Amino acid sequence: MNKSLIVLVGLAITALLIGVGLYHHEKPSLGSSSNEIPTQVYDLWAHWKVKNNKKYGTDDNSRLQIFYQNYNKVLAHQTNPSKTYEMGFTKFMDLTPEEFKAKYLATKIPEQPVHVVDLPTANLPTGVDWRTKGAVNPIKDQGQCGSCWAFSTTGALEGRCFIDGFGLHSFSEQQLVDCSSTFGNQGCNGGLMNNAWDYLEKNCLCYEGDYPYEAVDDTCKTLKGHNKISTYTAVAAGNVDQLAAGAAQQPVSIAVDAQNFQLYQSGIFNDCSTNLDHGVLLVGYTSDAWIVKNSWGASWGESGYIRLARGNTCGIANAASYPEKCLAC
Repeated sequence: MNKSLIVLVGLAITALLIGVGLYHHEKPSLGSSSNEIPTQVYDLWAHWKVKNNKKYGTDDNSRLQIFYQNYNKVLAHQTNPSKTYEMGFTKFMDLTPEEFKAKYLATKIPEQPVHVVDLPTANLPTGVDWRTKGAVNPIKDQGQCGSCWAFSTTGALEGRCFIDGFGLHSFSEQQLVDCSSTFGNQGCNGGLMNNAWDYLEKNCLCYEGDYPYEAVDDTCKTLKGHNKISTYTAVAAGNVDQLAAGAAQQPVSIAVDAQNFQLYQSGIFNDCSTNLDHGVLLVGYTSDAWIVKNSWGASWGESGYIRLARGNTCGIANAASYPEKCLAC
């Protein structure tokens, strides 16, 4: 099937369900604007709200208008013959770009690499995927908390600890949110992976089950943690060969420009600048793409992942770091 028809086929299926009485939605009253929105969009809106457990009350009409604007963006993109990736009806369809940025991309990540160490780049493998090696946990969801930096940090630590023989465990993002403010992080208002590494050089991190995620700022709890790090290394800013060398040896914390990730569904993405605003995890690469783990739940993107075009796409190599050794506590 031509990929540009995916969205239109989805609408046809929705219309078929309506026709046989399996799905029905009444149009809300939108005043003069109601004539601008096709019937199938109302039905898609109702289905999307159920799927994503969205309830707005009196704000329903204004959210529908935003949904319709994003719907048109998706259709325009899908009919673009030069596209390299697919857009879809993601869980962020009810947000304006400004709202999306404020809620999910509040972190401002400066390009300040430290502890830079050159790795050998000769004879690197043509592809690496730490998911297949057992070093990557399932996708997590940060919710409406600007804690992406914490998820990027725990993901890299989980991979390093697995490689160092401690097994694969899920570490506590909430502990980093609550307890690393004296190292420069600001909880749900943003933070830096390097600040989190500074914290983990001196403090042991709990497992997720002992210190579960709440998606809010809370009081730091004093609990016995399981692992910390010896120190950490940063990739020389912009050096994609060094980034590949780092990813060949372990999952790497990275920062990217994610302002256009809102409607990403699949494929190799390259529609971005290098204004770093989101912390994620590099779990491998192919000959043409970086494999990146996000923290927006498994329903977003490629089951929670995005592939970025090889090169310094979205500034992927401008603020990358990883722990050198996982230590027991």
